Amino acid sequence: MRTARVILAVSVAAIVAGCGGGDKIPQLMNIRSATQGPDEFGILPPKALELPKDMAALPEPTPGGVNLTDPTPKEDAIVALGGRPGGGAGGDAGLINHISRYGVNGGIRSTLAAEDLEWRRDNNGRILERLFNVNVYYKAYSAQSLDQQAELFRWRQRGVRTPSAPPPKDGEQ
Repeated sequence: MRTARVILAVSVAAIVAGCGGGDKIPQLMNIRSATQGPDEFGILPPKALELPKDMAALPEPTPGGVNLTDPTPKEDAIVALGGRPGGGAGGDAGLINHISRYGVNGGIRSTLAAEDLEWRRDNNGRILERLFNVNVYYKAYSAQSLDQQAELFRWRQRGVRTPSAPPPKDGEQ
């Protein structure tokens, strides 16, 4: 009888502990690393090497300077959107006009952060999922995720080239 009371008390304490922390920011992605290793998402692959057009007119080496193969994700995004890297706001007026054609909300970051915090609190997982640190991130955002294979198939059906995707299987277009 005494053991049953102890088990019941420990169970109730665990359940109450799982319900606490109402003001705490929910952590949907419960992954922890014990090491201080590199951030694999912060590593960018270098650009492809290119053979110069004229081997006699190579630029002088600049120790500590930029390399032609160094990744430049911000500049690459600006070029992909039709802008000029390093042009600043004045040089890319056309790009800025195109991006802001439907209006600009100055407080969009704080609005999105508040809405996402509310979403994470509403989709924080069940009691046992929180108690055992189960990863509920993908379940919480599943309604907002994109089916990659269906999108790839949809674009291929329309004749759009998808060079970064694997080649289509037999019977696919």
